[in-house]
Amino acid sequence: MIKRRKTRPVFVGNVKIGDGAPIVVQSMTDTKTHDIEATLNQINRLAKAGCEIIRVAVPREEDALALPEIVKNSPIPVIGDIHFSPRIAMLSLESGIHGIRLNPGNINDEGKIKEILQECKKRNIAVRLGVNSGSLEKRLLDKYGYPSAQALAESALYWSEFFEKVGFTNFKVSIKGSDVLQNVEANKIFAEKTDIPLHVGITEAGPKDRGSIKSAVGLGILFYLGIGDTVRVSLTADPEEEVKVAYQILQSLGLRRKGVEIVSCPTCGRIEVNLPEVVKQVEEKLSGIDKPLKVAIMGCVVNAIGEAKEADIGLACGYKSAILFKNGQPIRKVSEEEMVDELLKEISQMDIK
Repeated sequence: MIKRRKTRPVFVGNVKIGDGAPIVVQSMTDTKTHDIEATLNQINRLAKAGCEIIRVAVPREEDALALPEIVKNSPIPVIGDIHFSPRIAMLSLESGIHGIRLNPGNINDEGKIKEILQECKKRNIAVRLGVNSGSLEKRLLDKYGYPSAQALAESALYWSEFFEKVGFTNFKVSIKGSDVLQNVEANKIFAEKTDIPLHVGITEAGPKDRGSIKSAVGLGILFYLGIGDTVRVSLTADPEEEVKVAYQILQSLGLRRKGVEIVSCPTCGRIEVNLPEVVKQVEEKLSGIDKPLKVAIMGCVVNAIGEAKEADIGLACGYKSAILFKNGQPIRKVSEEEMVDELLKEISQMDIK
């Protein structure tokens, strides 16, 4: 079992981050925030997919002015993504927003940052303190020559101390880069020195397939080390895919369970049914289930019920047929033509809705 790093609690709206709470899954809308209808429609879809906190871009005043309506109608806490403009940050804080993302390196004015933090404290608004290679302070670039893991961690530690010196503690830290090992090392350095919750992710990970693999590798290492209290998988894809991949990563490590987990064999010469098609059909038919369910689809007698004894239900395939089993016990034999329907029928009778 993974032993998670002990961190202090931070609240974004009613969502607790850190202090032993389940790792919170986040995403970000790709709509123009001032398009209130489109933004709320996407937030609702993401919430249905399992997103627990949503971030929206606020690059312009018209986006900040749209926030009150979005916050009022969002089913999950909303974080405003603020860069460069203290004025837009202060305007956003008047909207009832639950949190803001602030990269101090993009503002680089301690007086202005202090004003924003004081207003956040007054309104009980959480802050995500962001550090990444693109917003690293010049003094650290001069010191290290490039955005190294040490430079990123040093920036995060500096600004964390600054936040605390001005009396603000309701914040989490995000240290991100697109290089997996640099990202892991920077987060490790920071995690060893503080109890501040960490938002983790591999930024600019890339398109869906490549980005999912890159994110799984980097986040898998961090989560195995016990590092990470909230997560966003950053993909050049529909934000709903980010949520889906995040849960798959967490589920593979036993950190969260949501929806269906399919355990299935690789293809090989022993298989005597159309296993890829069976798996595809089952995955599509069960995509709307939110409650945890482990389904095994084993391809031959070698990888049969014994290999899938931890599954809730499954198929152990043979020659043009399969044994339908539940909790490791055979139920009945079904033909290849009926195996998907019979599996789905049995699942429909289980208490998982």
